Amino acid sequence: MSRIEQFEDLIAWQKARSLTSAIYQATRQGEFAKDFGLSGRATVSIMSNIAEGFERDNPAEFHQFLVIARASCAEVRLQLYIALDVGYITKDDFDRLITQAEEVAQIVSGLRTYIAGKRHEKK
Repeated sequence: MSRIEQFEDLIAWQKARSLTSAIYQATRQGEFAKDFGLSGRATVSIMSNIAEGFERDNPAEFHQFLVIARASCAEVRLQLYIALDVGYITKDDFDRLITQAEEVAQIVSGLRTYIAGKRHEKK
């Protein structure tokens, strides 16, 4: 297994990046493009918190940033429900994006669990 040297190497960050791209593509469509309350900010938050936490080079801080990233995953899912309910996205788009968001949340959770173990090792 190769060593993770930078945040871009993290699968969690890579998957969050893909989700962000998919969300931005969806938010450029029709009425969705005019609703600035439902944009890609939450997905950007996922990516940002993973990156910032990693760069702290401190397992306890990284863990906390992953907690925030996981919460942002929930925010993305919430916003997808709103987008579906008001007709901004189709059910097919919703299903695809919610599955992607759930995958990111699971990967972030797994990384958080791993880092929690590392955090306790350092003490």
